[in-house]
Formats: sequence, structure tokens, C-alpha cells
Amino acid sequence: MATTEKKSVTISCTVDLPVQKVWEYWSKPEHIVKWNNASDDWHTPSAENDLRVGGKFVSTMAAKDGSASFNFEGNYTEVEEHRVIAYKMADNREVRITFTDDGDSTEIQEIFDAEDTHPVELQQSGWQSILDNFKEYAEEKG
Repeated sequence: MATTEKKSVTISCTVDLPVQKVWEYWSKPEHIVKWNNASDDWHTPSAENDLRVGGKFVSTMAAKDGSASFNFEGNYTEVEEHRVIAYKMADNREVRITFTDDGDSTEIQEIFDAEDTHPVELQQSGWQSILDNFKEYAEEKG
């Protein structure tokens, strides 16, 4: 019997803000809806976030032209304020995000299990685009 090995993908960026601000912009729904998209033709019209172990999040991601939408959701498995967020998505893939406080800047690293439908490179590019949008939004918001 063949087994499918999970492929982990890593993305990262450094945000020129203290970790407290980065954490707030990352975790509060009123901010999530402003940055959670991989391209300008998509947006996140709604987001809910119960950031605690066992808590759930759900973000509706939609094409701006109304042609497609889906819910991105999961349950938190680890939350350590200003340091770690880990969750399991609805399809059982796992994600771990670390926030490294460097004083006036914060390094964010995300490691996620790739899915089998799309090429890994496409997934990495899409998730990196979302992370880059977060960096741009957070630094502009200050």
C-alpha cells in the first residue's frame, strides 16, 4: 500500500513593527479582512477569529467579480501570545506560524502542509503573496 508523504512548505517575511502590533493586525478580524488575499482581484469580505486553543477561525475568501468564493477555516491547536499560532485546517492539514520579536521588527515564519490538488510552487507563491500583503498592510497601518 502506497503512503502519501506530506510536503511542508515554508514562507517568511520580516515586518518593520514590534511584535505586539504584528500580533494585533494578524489576529483581529477587522484587520484580517484588509490583508487576507493573494491577488488584487480577490478579497476577504468576512472573518471570525477565536484565537485560543480549541478556538475556531473562518475567513470567507472571494473573487471581487463574484465568480468564486470559499471559506478558509480551522481550529487552533497551539496559541502562545506574541510567539506561536498553530492550527489544523478543515481538511486536516496543519499550519504553524512563529513570530520572532526583534525589537522594532518581527520575523514571521509559516510552515504549512501542502495539499495535493495544486502544484506546491503555486501554493507557496499564493501563501507568500498573502503574507506579503500582510506585511504591506501592517507597515502602512503602523
